[in-house]
Amino acid sequence: MQNIVGIDIGGSHITLAQVDAGKREIISSTYVREHVDAFENKEVIFKAWISAINKVAHDLVKEDLLIGIAMPGPFDYENGISLMRQGKFIDIYQVNIKEELAKRLAISQKQIHFVNDAAAFMEGEVFGGCAQGFKSAFGVTLGTGLGTTFFNGKFAADEDLWDAPFRDSISEDYLATRWFVNHYKELTGEEISGTKDLLDKPTEIQTQMFNDYADSFSEFIVRYVDHYKPEVLVIGGNIAKAYPHFEQRFIQNLTKNNINLQVKISAIFEDAAILGAASYALKKRI
Repeated sequence: MQNIVGIDIGGSHITLAQVDAGKREIISSTYVREHVDAFENKEVIFKAWISAINKVAHDLVKEDLLIGIAMPGPFDYENGISLMRQGKFIDIYQVNIKEELAKRLAISQKQIHFVNDAAAFMEGEVFGGCAQGFKSAFGVTLGTGLGTTFFNGKFAADEDLWDAPFRDSISEDYLATRWFVNHYKELTGEEISGTKDLLDKPTEIQTQMFNDYADSFSEFIVRYVDHYKPEVLVIGGNIAKAYPHFEQRFIQNLTKNNINLQVKISAIFEDAAILGAASYALKKRI
């Protein structure tokens, strides 16, 4: 029986599962996803988290249980203390979550390890996804927001480039879903919710949109390749599912800049953070 649980905590959900470390995959029969309102008070949030964890870990030996948790920042990951002082999770600001969870689960704090959610995505891809075997990897999650992470051969870290200056604004304004929404409205006067809607539109407007996006994305990658020197670029997030529509232009742009970089699309998407949180906990335990 495995004794590892990987957990992904977001602003509206908790997603978790037991992880088979030998097979490097989640045990799908134990998968649980539950809604959690991050604007609720501390007690409601903790009760929801504990309930979900107990559902997944009810058959595991508590003394040997290992829990990895992917959390958004700002957060003190080593000590397990939330530093989110506004918006979501405001009622657990400066609360020692590691201490609270250990007490409520009746386990040691040493059995719980926290990792940044962007870093967990990369840890998961390195452990059991598309980046297995690579010694260094730069990861980008493209979705509602922009996530960036770098794996240096030992651990992945959040690079926090979402608000890096880019053109006349910041990176996220050009690479997240809202760019598709805003740019489509500029071009047509109509509204879409993201890339999924765009794929139902005429080929001509699709091509123009994806070409423009490829230009922005490649410009962003070119800017950071020299600094990180990764063996592979890993792309995740919902926009990555539309990668075939902007792949050719993106690769052409990299080639023009003398960049020959392997590009991998996430193999496990939403499961990456769960798997990554678990593998991170394994590494910290060792």
